[in-house]
Amino acid sequence: MEEFFATWGEWTWWIVAVGLAALELVVPGVLFIWLAGSAIVVALLTLVVDMAWQIEIALFAVLSVVSAFAGHRLTVRGDVETDSPNLNKRGQTYVGQSFVVVEAITNGRGKIQIGDTLWQVSGPDADLGTTVMVTGSKGATLAVELA
Repeated sequence: MEEFFATWGEWTWWIVAVGLAALELVVPGVLFIWLAGSAIVVALLTLVVDMAWQIEIALFAVLSVVSAFAGHRLTVRGDVETDSPNLNKRGQTYVGQSFVVVEAITNGRGKIQIGDTLWQVSGPDADLGTTVMVTGSKGATLAVELA
């Protein structure tokens, strides 16, 4: 390892940084760019301070862990506010709306028509033509109650 650092000298960490940045372009995810940043910091420090190669590697390891955690905190978005919270939750968009039963609800199961689609519903028994209101959804089944 000592020969490697002796051969490349102060260029070692610049080469490592470029290699990690290039790897970031090839490998999916966002990890190697943070490691490349750590290598750049070590490269800049070696220009100012003369360090043993063991200290350089230890410093790179510590900076890599710190920058990876910091990068994760910066890139992970928690609960994102959106103007379409029910996007891809089609059943949720019908909550609060009333529809007519087209297949009688018996034993808690029946169907309503919304647009040109028949939706399976669960709720209290209701005859054909009864108006029901959607109260929720679970998968492709809408929960209804008598309106």
